[in-house]
Amino acid sequence: MDSSLKERLKDRFEKVLEEGIFSGRLEVQNFENTVSKFLKSSYSISCANGTDALELALRALSIGLGDEVIVPALTWVSTAEAVVLVGAKPVFVDTDEQGLISEDWPNAMTPKTKAVIPVHLYGKMVDMEPLVQKASQSGIFVIEDAAQAFGAFQKGKAAGTWGDVGCLSFYPTKNLGALGEAGMCLTQNSALPEKIRLLLNHGQPVRDQHELVGRNSRIDSIQAAFLNVMLEDFEGNQTRRKAIAKYYLEEFSGISDLILPEGILAEDHNAHLFVVQTERRDELRRHLEKIGIGTAIHYPKILPEMKPFLTLEGDFSISERLSKKILSIPLNSHLNSDEVNTIIREIKSFFLP
Repeated sequence: MDSSLKERLKDRFEKVLEEGIFSGRLEVQNFENTVSKFLKSSYSISCANGTDALELALRALSIGLGDEVIVPALTWVSTAEAVVLVGAKPVFVDTDEQGLISEDWPNAMTPKTKAVIPVHLYGKMVDMEPLVQKASQSGIFVIEDAAQAFGAFQKGKAAGTWGDVGCLSFYPTKNLGALGEAGMCLTQNSALPEKIRLLLNHGQPVRDQHELVGRNSRIDSIQAAFLNVMLEDFEGNQTRRKAIAKYYLEEFSGISDLILPEGILAEDHNAHLFVVQTERRDELRRHLEKIGIGTAIHYPKILPEMKPFLTLEGDFSISERLSKKILSIPLNSHLNSDEVNTIIREIKSFFLP
């Protein structure tokens, strides 16, 4: 984090302390208004985190006990966790070679299916127009898991604004990250914002008046304030991310043992993660760790094989194969040129000794 950003964050923190308002009010309102304008979203409702956003979306759409929700097999656990938490059943489907929900997901529908959750994995958007069309024709809801895709656009529409509800995360590692936990629900349906706001605030339209059973999922004013500062730098940071991604693509293009991410420079990909695929994944990861280059696996195990969701139904062969080959290498706007060149040099030396 550069010194200028640190100073601006400190100034905003001091301002919030002086005002003495730590829940709601101006910083939260400004944050929601700015996001709505940037993403061209009719309604942007902030909440405590991205997982809560998914649960709030499901509850706002009255999805619960006895219902089924279609979920891709390769995603972070929250996508399925939220479905289970509202009493519904996640029905898993395979992904394509980039980890996005398979085009034949409608084959998993039953009379109990109430929604599908496309996940914009690694910041790359699912092709939303045909997905929304299929869902509409089948009479089911679309809840977009756009936790990793803030700022990606497809045909002029932002990730999270295509479905009935879009769910965002502002976890610190995201392209737009708070200094703690924060999330948001986006919707273009005027019937939903009031219900979402009730659900995230104990069912209260006003203090001590409870219209339904809700929960506490309010965003902290201090996190909204920090995010307002971070938003000022977002587009510049995105330019830097894309520049690093472009450099990686150019430098790694000749390595036959490495499959590079598709479309990462396009508008419908926000370059959240630079995920490569290689049969030598674990070996490469150990090599990089020895010299102090951190990597991550998003994700090492598919959801249908996890204890809470274990199922023997369905073919998840592509997702399973990906989970054994994928590796995320460093990609963020704060990497300097020396660090980027070191990463490139070490990966090249591993594959091309």
